[in-house]
Amino acid sequence: MDIILIIISALFILLGLFGSFIPILPGPPLSWLGLLLLQFTKAVQMSTTLLVVTGIVTVVILFLDYIIPAIGTKKFGGSKSGILGTSIGLVVGILAPIPGGIILGPFLGAFIGEMIHKNDSKIAIKAAFGSFIGFIASTFIKFIVAIIYLGIYTTTIWKFKENIFTL
Repeated sequence: MDIILIIISALFILLGLFGSFIPILPGPPLSWLGLLLLQFTKAVQMSTTLLVVTGIVTVVILFLDYIIPAIGTKKFGGSKSGILGTSIGLVVGILAPIPGGIILGPFLGAFIGEMIHKNDSKIAIKAAFGSFIGFIASTFIKFIVAIIYLGIYTTTIWKFKENIFTL
């Protein structure tokens, strides 16, 4: 049973990494669930303090994920349409078979969203840039947290490898 939990935990950690870039998947919460699953194994002993601290970090990051793009958009004169366009553009950019789609998609999505909202290309390009910068900053923070959680996971697995592989 422990091996199954460890494998499912690893899948959650990996989903969390992908979720850092894909708006549909909540990256850090999935990674944190991967860490939490280790707590339920007999082979691995997770620190309760570590789980609480990483859980608090996860909640803060989840909150900031909605605030940072809005701040970027507002700083550059954008609207909610720009934020929505950024998210839609990201999904399209990921699915489109073009190089740089993950970067080009959010920018174009924000621009189109702002053009629909304001119909002024100067304002739309400025707001799209702000929305894009906010999105990139938020994505970067989520990715760093997911990488840290991956590091905690691999360090913990390595620390308890004798317990895991002797089951």
